[in-house]
This record gives sequence, structure tokens and C-alpha cells, in this order.
Amino acid sequence: MTATKNGSAPVSATAQARSRLLGNRGVGEFLLDQRAFVALIVLVIIFALMTDAFLTPTNLITMTKHVAYNAILALGMLLVIITGGIDLSVGSIVGLSGIVAGVMLQGWDLSLFDTTAYPAVWVVVVISLAVGGLVGALNGWLITRFNVAPFIATLGTMYIARGAALLISNGSTFPRLQGDPELGNTGFSFLGVGRPLGIPTAIWIMVIFAIVIWVLATRTRFGRHLYATGGNERAAQLSGVLVKSVKMRVYIISGLCAGMAGLIIASELTSAAPQTGQSFELNAIAAVVIGGASLAGGRGTVKGALIGAFVIGFLSDGLVLVGVSSFWQTVIKGLVIVLAVILDQSQERLKKARAAAQAAQSVKRELADRQPVATA
Repeated sequence: MTATKNGSAPVSATAQARSRLLGNRGVGEFLLDQRAFVALIVLVIIFALMTDAFLTPTNLITMTKHVAYNAILALGMLLVIITGGIDLSVGSIVGLSGIVAGVMLQGWDLSLFDTTAYPAVWVVVVISLAVGGLVGALNGWLITRFNVAPFIATLGTMYIARGAALLISNGSTFPRLQGDPELGNTGFSFLGVGRPLGIPTAIWIMVIFAIVIWVLATRTRFGRHLYATGGNERAAQLSGVLVKSVKMRVYIISGLCAGMAGLIIASELTSAAPQTGQSFELNAIAAVVIGGASLAGGRGTVKGALIGAFVIGFLSDGLVLVGVSSFWQTVIKGLVIVLAVILDQSQERLKKARAAAQAAQSVKRELADRQPVATA
């Protein structure tokens, strides 16, 4: 006769039930993990069937060019979200950096010397990027110094940056940013319309930013501290991670990414308007979440953020190609964002269920090891 403990049978049954349940969810979990890639493939198939113009080489390059600035925004947002934060100011930084570039390309009136100074394009780019970095630093300072919630801090700087753009421009648009050869300030349009090796400059910039962010996130101590901060901030602090420094740096990087996106857009349009970038923060957040990052922090990849940006970009351009009105485009984008958040929460619940099943299996094995040996 073999003796058993009363608690072992219920635990075993529970573990088996959960294992069967999670086994049935294997495909669902895979689709959740790869939701960005699956969504991109589905979109390409649908729009390719609806219009022959979608998969033409010219249109693919054009769409990828449009994706570029959203992807750069998403890369900066990715680092912020991995730490468990959010950055609502990036759209306003896009507009502000473009306006700063526009002001400088119009020339500085030096009435004292009876002349107008036209800065070199590289000076315009550096100063515009610095403005984006400064707004990001302000976000990081508010969050780390005063413990302001990221949502509130970046909501405030969103209005500050937008207001600054309106004040600087007096609400008007700066045209003719391509410059004048006689003034020596040409070359700015290269960011938006240049094509080195036949590929738009914006795409090259996106690739460079993606490589840099990937190296930072996966091949440096900063990257390890980044994920540790988002996974468990308290544990990260106890293990020696400078959490405040990590947060400050990710918001500065996010600001720099937004600044570059603003420069690309202003260059492509050869004009800068203070309203540029409105709601871009939502596209960036949606791209990151669609790409598999967790809004709770601690999870996210560069590959996922890029694919998420392509999903948002291809969706927008595809809807235009098939003739969907701009009003419906806004509704559909909103639905995509809501769906992305729902999928994120579903993935979190599924991971918790799998962890619970593994814990139950461990208990089952421990009870089995303690089971008395049968005696004659």
C-alpha cells in the first residue's frame, strides 16, 4: 500500500488543468508576442488586395520615408516606456525644433552692424537638437528631482513647448527653408529630400538612430540598468543602479529623437509651422506598445518599436490610398491604440498565468519528492 498526503492530489489536479489551459494558449501567446509582425503582414496583404499602387517600389519607399520620423520618435519613446515612464511632450518638441530651425534659417537681424547673419546648416541642426534635448532634460529633472509623475510632468512640458513654438513664430509659418546659395545657408533640405545611394536621407537617419538605440539598450551597462529600472525600480536601487540618472538620460534621448524628427519634417516640407507634431506622441506610444513593450515597464525591443512604427505608418498611408476620409482615419488610429493596450494587458495576464502554472508544477514536484516510499 502506498501512502499519500491529502494536499498533493488537489495541487496536482490544479497544475494539470493550468498546464492544459496554457498549452491550448500556445498559439495565442505566440501571436501576442509577435503581434507587430503579424499586424504588418496582415496590413500589407489587405492593402495590396485593395489597390495595385500599394506594393509598387516607389510607394514602398515613400511610405518608409514617412515612417522614418515616427520610427525615430518611437525609438526615444521605447527607452522611456521601458523605465515605466511616458513622454507626452515629443509631439510638441517636433514642432518647436522645426520652428527653431525656421527662425535661424530666416537669418538673424544684426541691426547694430547693419547686416543679417545666416548660420550654417550644421549650426541650425545642432541648436535645434539641443532644444529638444533641453526639453527632455526638463522632463527628467521634474520627474527625478520632484518625483512628479511622468504623465503630469510631460503633459506640462507638452504645453510649454507648444506655447514656446507659438510665441517664437507668432503663430505663423516659416517658409523657404531650402536656403539661398548666395547666403551660404543651403543644404537643410537634404534631410528631407536628399537621396544618398537612391535612398531618402530620412531612412538613413532612422537606421542610424535604430542602431545606436539598439547598442545602448542591449550592449551597454546603461541598457542593463534601463531594464532593471523598469522591471523593479526598488530592487534596481538596492543593487546599486543610479535610477535617477537612468531616467534623466532616457528623457534627454527622447527629446533628441523628437528634435531630429522635427528637423526631418521641416526639411521635407521646406517650411516650419508651430502646429506640426500634434498627436505624434500617440503614434509613438502606439508603435512601441504594438511592438511588444509593456506600459508597466521592463519590456520592449528596438525591433518591436520599428515594426510597430511601420504598422502605424503603413496603416495611415494605406487608408489614404484606398480613399478613406481623414475623419475615419483618426477613428481607426484610435481603435488601433486601444487594441494595442488591450493586447498588452492580455500578454501581461498570460505571462502571470504561466508563472502561476510553473509555480504549481514546482509545488507538485516538491510534494512528490516528499511522498513516503511504499512498504510491504
